[in-house]
Amino acid sequence: MIARLKGDIIFRGEKFVVIEAGGIGYRVFVLPETRRVLAKQEKEPAEIWTHLHVREDAQELYGFLHYQELEFFERLIQISGVGPRSAMNVLAAAPLDTLRKAIAAGDASHLTRVSGIGRRTAEKIIIELRDSLGKGAGHEAGSAELREEEDIFDALAALGYAARESREVMQKISPETVGREARLKEALRLLGGK
Repeated sequence: MIARLKGDIIFRGEKFVVIEAGGIGYRVFVLPETRRVLAKQEKEPAEIWTHLHVREDAQELYGFLHYQELEFFERLIQISGVGPRSAMNVLAAAPLDTLRKAIAAGDASHLTRVSGIGRRTAEKIIIELRDSLGKGAGHEAGSAELREEEDIFDALAALGYAARESREVMQKISPETVGREARLKEALRLLGGK
């Protein structure tokens, strides 16, 4: 099994990168945010955690900057009806903390915004992962933060921004930016800079 790769990026596709390690080029499917971060690291070798997904007709590598993303991905693909591409779509939809809070809060509507995830699958994800992600302490705070994220998302939608564009810009908002209004202003500033 290939658990981690370190090497130079020799090609960037729309949803993957090719990393040369030990004279071999590995095609690794990555999240949009991972691709952006790797693009900024031109001079240094890329280091990513990987999951090798084997089917009868293909072998595919999925790569992540952080081990926590890999763990979450592997939990998702163990759920019936969630394949690796759907799991990547889930991880691309929002920061990992936001996804964890949505699942802990039992918020299926947050997951159903993801392409390829219907209400039934979203509920199955919540049932399967809720206990392992932990309810309890911080649940109310997580719910409040989740509502704040949803409010910002809804405000951007009301202003005519596409769901995908809104999700991408929300991932770029600095964690130091606190409060609904400040985060919305930052999102609009980032969208205006495109």
